[in-house]
Amino acid sequence: METAVAEQIENGRYAQCIAASKKVYWDIDKDVIRGREFDFSKRFLPDTLSKVDELEFLGEDEKRFMTQVQGRTYANTFGLVERFISAKVLEVSRDHWLGDQTALEALVRFSNEELKHQELFRRIERMVGQGMPAGYSYRPQPNDVAGAVLSKSTWSVLALTCHIEIFVQAHYRENIDPVHQVDGLFKDVFRYHWMEEAQHATLDELEWQREDDKLSAAERDQAVTGLIALVGAVDGILQMQSKADTEYFVAVSGRMFSTDQRQRIEDTVLKAYRWQYIVSGVQHPRFAARLGSLISEAQMQRIGEALAGIMG
Repeated sequence: METAVAEQIENGRYAQCIAASKKVYWDIDKDVIRGREFDFSKRFLPDTLSKVDELEFLGEDEKRFMTQVQGRTYANTFGLVERFISAKVLEVSRDHWLGDQTALEALVRFSNEELKHQELFRRIERMVGQGMPAGYSYRPQPNDVAGAVLSKSTWSVLALTCHIEIFVQAHYRENIDPVHQVDGLFKDVFRYHWMEEAQHATLDELEWQREDDKLSAAERDQAVTGLIALVGAVDGILQMQSKADTEYFVAVSGRMFSTDQRQRIEDTVLKAYRWQYIVSGVQHPRFAARLGSLISEAQMQRIGEALAGIMG
């Protein structure tokens, strides 16, 4: 009886995600871009995400340009992670092919929306590239990264995915939406992105729990190890891209920076990227509660110790 009730509740949550997907559906050209171009007299990311306010030796124009560089990377990074998210969602949908068709529809919609987001971010990269000086390089290769991520256990990948889609919502609501200095088109890109990520996070939680129910204690411990490895790999990408973005910023800035200033720029960009893609998600109460409900205190401590250098 209890199992039947639980299944009914779960099915209802999948149905709610379908309803939300239908309600917020949007088109890239008609709803998001609407014939507009980016306004390069405005910031792309707010200071709370970009951390440019910590670089007191930069002028206002330089700070604004740094938010645009980071904004470009921000969009490219979401395009990258959605490559493996879409693939994993299609993979886990297999369990519902001959079963719960409501769950299957919800996951197919999820994957469809992630494919649309990838196209949106490819469009944004082309548009931003037309308005910024030549020389920018986004170093990670989406297919290579996706292949490496998907080599880990489904539990580990779903944990990382849930973490990402929870912090996406927090970034928009708490950082991007309230700031008037951010370019209107850039804000709209992430407003519409946020609208669909809300139901994605719910589906992540459902599928993560379903996967967790299959695991033995030993398998779960191995999955925690996989999650730690994935976050470490994300940090490696952030270190690589923060260096590339610093080199680009310095090269096109039109003035000389001291060795100390250049290092501070790179350290601050890395700090911003770690906050954006790791810390803000790990510290989010919703993610922390979900993770804590699935693993032991010892495993949580192991994660904390592994991430101490990044979190600090």
